[in-house]
Amino acid sequence: MNLNDVWTKIKRKPGLYRYNPSGQYFARVRKSGTLYRRKLGTDDLAYAKRKLDDFRRDLDRTDHKKGATSFAAVLDKYAATLTGASSTLRDKKATISMIKAVLAGCANQPLRNLAPSAFEAFLADRYGQFSASAYNSALTLVRDALDLAVRDRIIVENPVKHLKYRRRPTPVRLTPTFEQFRKIIADVRGQRFNAAQESGDFLEAMGLLGLGQAELSALIRSDVDLDASRIFIKRQKTGQGFFIPIFPQGRELVEKLCQGLDHDERLLKLYDARGSLASACVRLKYAPFSQRSLRRMFITRCIERGIDVKVIAQWQGHRDGGKLILDTYSHVNPIHSQRMAALLTAEEPENVVPMRDAV
Repeated sequence: MNLNDVWTKIKRKPGLYRYNPSGQYFARVRKSGTLYRRKLGTDDLAYAKRKLDDFRRDLDRTDHKKGATSFAAVLDKYAATLTGASSTLRDKKATISMIKAVLAGCANQPLRNLAPSAFEAFLADRYGQFSASAYNSALTLVRDALDLAVRDRIIVENPVKHLKYRRRPTPVRLTPTFEQFRKIIADVRGQRFNAAQESGDFLEAMGLLGLGQAELSALIRSDVDLDASRIFIKRQKTGQGFFIPIFPQGRELVEKLCQGLDHDERLLKLYDARGSLASACVRLKYAPFSQRSLRRMFITRCIERGIDVKVIAQWQGHRDGGKLILDTYSHVNPIHSQRMAALLTAEEPENVVPMRDAV
């Protein structure tokens, strides 16, 4: 078959071709000595002309001096921009190393030559059998790296922008009751191993103050202001600082932990007490609660006691006004809602503060 029988060059529209067997139009544009091709996805001539013009404008938005930039080079540049917790950085850099190893055959080719299917096949092959969370993390990394390439004018558009995140299954979040929590603390403190009391202090502080393991283990004496009844907390993931009150339920424990400490001494001797917690759950025949379960217990108890969700979010160092808590703890929202609804009576509730009349 003659090539001219397959392709028709459109007159008065340089770069526009029609593939005769299907009637579809294609763009073939030469820029700085390089030929670029794109399927325009239409058999309508007028629409194909507009798509060709868009394609030319896209090419004008790229820096043709960077045409040979490889995906591996983009990943290296992206790795240099990473910030965050050490564990997060370690995981991302490990993913980058794996991508470069698995895609060794094409990662060193010019990024512009890589089809979207290459990235899609890699994600499906390496992360298809893993959890939705692992797949989504890898997709986010690849997408962010390619977004960097778009901003640097290496490529026109992100080739994985069409990929969807996988839906994560609703996790089973084990949460002890406050009574179970108290029994766990008593059981840990009742053991005879050397760090029983220190483990009890750590777990009790976690449940009474609502703090995570990283934030709690980083506390020093100067973070605690007993006179102002507040504690300075620094989120280890974000580096953001905020204050929480010394709640009445945790006041006695905090005062005990502060006794005899210099201003720069750590409040707790341990960095975690997960082993003690796991053993206590086995002895008490409880579900295998984690240290995070104790933080969930604190938040659940706050909601059940009618504390405003926005205030709880502030105590957790969240900046979303309580959205994450409302989404995560939807199982206790009806209790909170019913308590708030009970305030809407015909009589004036006891908790209403009278306002002065306007002058």
